[in-house]
Amino acid sequence: MGIAEIRRAAVLGAGSWGTAFAKVLADAGRPVVIWARREEIAAGIREERRNPDYLPQARLPESVTATSDPEEALDGADLVAIAVPSQTLRGNLSRWAAAGKIDPDATLVSLMKGIELGTGKRMSEVIAEVAGVDVGRVVVVTGPNLAGEIAFGQPTAAVVACIDEERATVVQQAIATPYFRPYTNDDVIGCELGGAVKNVIALACGMAIGMGFGDNTKATLITRGLAETARLGVRLGADPLTFAGLAGLGDLVGTCMSPMSRNRTFGEHLGRGETLVQAQVATKQTAEGVKSCLSIRDLARARGVEMPITEQVEMVCHEGVLPKIAMAALMSRETKPE
Repeated sequence: MGIAEIRRAAVLGAGSWGTAFAKVLADAGRPVVIWARREEIAAGIREERRNPDYLPQARLPESVTATSDPEEALDGADLVAIAVPSQTLRGNLSRWAAAGKIDPDATLVSLMKGIELGTGKRMSEVIAEVAGVDVGRVVVVTGPNLAGEIAFGQPTAAVVACIDEERATVVQQAIATPYFRPYTNDDVIGCELGGAVKNVIALACGMAIGMGFGDNTKATLITRGLAETARLGVRLGADPLTFAGLAGLGDLVGTCMSPMSRNRTFGEHLGRGETLVQAQVATKQTAEGVKSCLSIRDLARARGVEMPITEQVEMVCHEGVLPKIAMAALMSRETKPE
């Protein structure tokens, strides 16, 4: 028996990307309920058709509603998209799964880009484990997904990754709009890794910008960052071609080059000499790369993979190394063939 068409969707998480993805689903013809942790956010979406804290300028379709009750959001949803900070996924999903409201046949969609601290697991692995479902029910949506641009209908493409090709196609059809073009891919490992590591490389690019460096430096960090991402990906079983596509190079360029990128912006504050706490206060949103650099570094060390940019970002974020010292360390590494 085939997988049924998506009829009703829930988006768990009312940040920028969760809100923008809910709009994509609605524009593609699906009714959507957003779960917001804070009732004032849910009320703003219901009453004003806007998310008051995230993307306040973007008007949401009438088919989008919101609640602060996760059980209400999950009731009857056959697509459940999760858009919470990656390090909070396990705790949140444990509570939602325990409530027993996730439909046993629902497709679970990961919108998160990170690697779990302590376990080194990708988000789809955490979802499958905590929800007690087969990995074939978990779909990853990734690519150059700057929420502010998507919310205003600017053209972009994305990747829908799943080991179950039929399920990937069903989700692809459920989110295709005139401005949002999804492609399917069965390389879940490569797609997720590209999305996680690009946040770390964007922090490095932001630091370079904060220090006053120009496009040559950014191009170098992007290119060598892609190289170290692909090295780890191949060691973990990913297809190297994935990193040349939307989930690899596409997402990396978008995140490193855009002032809308929270990871790049966070890095800029660090590059200007601010502390981690000062950068957090200034940006007000989660920069996933700050925590993921630890788990990605550990993953690389465990597999014997060299990731020099990731190593230096971790040292700046968590060991007090100054960005200028980290840049000097990268530039003074032993010369070798590309």
